[in-house]
Amino acid sequence: MAVESERYDASKIQILEDIEHVRKRPGMYIGSTGPAGLHHLVYEIVDNAVDEALAGYASRIDVVLAGDGSVAVRDNGRGFPTDTHAKTGRPALEAVATMLNAGGKFGAGGYKVSGGLHGVGLSVVNALSASMAIDVWREGEHFRQEFRRGKPTGDMMRLGESGERGSLVRFLPDPDIFPDTHFDASVVTGRLREIAFLNPGLRIRLMDERTGEERQFLFRGGLVSMVAELNRGRDVIPDAPVYARRDFDGAMVEFALQYNTGYQDTFLSFANTIRTEEGGTHEAGFKAALTRVVNDYARRAGLLKEGDANLGGEDVREGLVSVVAVQLVEPQFEGQTKTKLGNPELRGLVDQTVSDGLGAFLEENPQAARRMVEKAIAAARAREAARKARELTRRKNALEVSALPGKLTDCTSRDPAECELFLVEGESAGGSAKAGRDRRFQAILPLRGKILNVERARLDRILGNEEIRALITAVGSGVGEDFDPAKARYQRIVIMSDADVDGAHIRTLLLTFFYRYMRPLIELGWVYIAQPPLYRVRKGKQERYLYDDDALERLIEAWGRTNVEVNRFKGLGEMNPEQLWETTMDPGSRTLLRVSVADAIAADEVFTSLMGENVQARRRFIEDHADLVQNLDV
Repeated sequence: MAVESERYDASKIQILEDIEHVRKRPGMYIGSTGPAGLHHLVYEIVDNAVDEALAGYASRIDVVLAGDGSVAVRDNGRGFPTDTHAKTGRPALEAVATMLNAGGKFGAGGYKVSGGLHGVGLSVVNALSASMAIDVWREGEHFRQEFRRGKPTGDMMRLGESGERGSLVRFLPDPDIFPDTHFDASVVTGRLREIAFLNPGLRIRLMDERTGEERQFLFRGGLVSMVAELNRGRDVIPDAPVYARRDFDGAMVEFALQYNTGYQDTFLSFANTIRTEEGGTHEAGFKAALTRVVNDYARRAGLLKEGDANLGGEDVREGLVSVVAVQLVEPQFEGQTKTKLGNPELRGLVDQTVSDGLGAFLEENPQAARRMVEKAIAAARAREAARKARELTRRKNALEVSALPGKLTDCTSRDPAECELFLVEGESAGGSAKAGRDRRFQAILPLRGKILNVERARLDRILGNEEIRALITAVGSGVGEDFDPAKARYQRIVIMSDADVDGAHIRTLLLTFFYRYMRPLIELGWVYIAQPPLYRVRKGKQERYLYDDDALERLIEAWGRTNVEVNRFKGLGEMNPEQLWETTMDPGSRTLLRVSVADAIAADEVFTSLMGENVQARRRFIEDHADLVQNLDV
């Protein structure tokens, strides 16, 4: 029997205002309060400015990462409306900044095409900001209104006459909402570069006042420029990307594609300039049309004989870099973060555009078409070989440890959420790691030497490599057609290699493998890099482990140089089990770097430059980044 204080009645029902609900449940609106959610605030404001460009009213966007932690976004569009809104009796600027579902993107004629269609972007950013100020230059006048934690601090002010036009939104994320309010310039750069590719002629400037660095983006070639950039440094087929665009009633579809002689498939999709990372109907239409058109041409050209099986989607997409972008009046995104497009009609519209555009290219360019098809046929043969090799990596009822090169030493826990797999360079370090680990949740897989460079190999050859096969089997998620992150046996996979050139090479090889064949594990935040110490410093009974040269210099200055013993670890194998546990493996004292993929274009370029076959591209990369090198062994 319930006591009086436990009664559930109307008094227990809370009714939150719009702003209060956003602050109470921010994840519903921006996905999380981690780095992804923090940067989503920038994207929401930038997307509003991009909508002005899509509508034909803005030609430039300036983004400033200020020294005080705030962000400012300025455009030269029409400016937010400042006249009185009939329903609220308040300025329209105040309405869109403080009320959810208030905006000009619901079919009332404000915008024909828009990425920020839900009417909650600006108000959500306002609600999650310690402070926000909006300046508007419109119809010869300058207006401003200021807010604190989503609520106006006063009325909209008229600051005088002005010949400028556009809007400036400056906001400071609320530290009460976000544990870390530091904006990563490289993350913002990636999104701004995508926007510039998708809006030919739109000039975007990023100024990081914290470092003094400035970047500008202006691409007149649109998707063609984007594909060419993704393929930079590679041997390509054909010489210039294939491009087509179709305008339909209420929608526009465009795509660009180009093969390279490598083996990786890079595919990006966008809807109203928003990156649709989870795909949707436009991706389905693109892939279906691509596979059908290539197969139909191969049959007509006699490259596939009667009795030959059709090429699969994987075969046709091997070595393909492609981008599809759509613009539509009423996009149906899944969730406010807009990662998947659901409009059913887009599948047919994209299919039609690709069928006509790619089909015409293949008929008009028989030499390039033949090379493209022959590459797909070679991929089909390799896929069958890979299928047979993959059977060796499948984990059936239990992991057969004895079959694994390197002798995986597993942990006793079977809960992936608490299990860690350390990929350790060398047998000696592997022995120390096995002896020093916590056997309940830490597994050790020593790797002999450097694994195969997967950037230069097809999957069948990759699966023939014993070290990679052992790694795949240990992780348990499979690769290729079998890949399923839900089957991963560990949700922390830690690359632990020496802090020297060889160790860096091993890290790069492993990261290339994870990026190309297990990328969702990176996106889920399950791949880490261990940080073993470089030095052990002793003075009397005091002992310290240090991780870089700067820390060593600071400590020596503090301790003095008299009777100081400095030992530099040449490798993990020099550390005994207790030292390795204390410095590198103990969750209570270690430092792990989580691997993330903030910008797919930049990441793809880095792996291609470092691990691909183009020597000049690698030379350019090294020259461009030489000033960033630390701990260089000579």
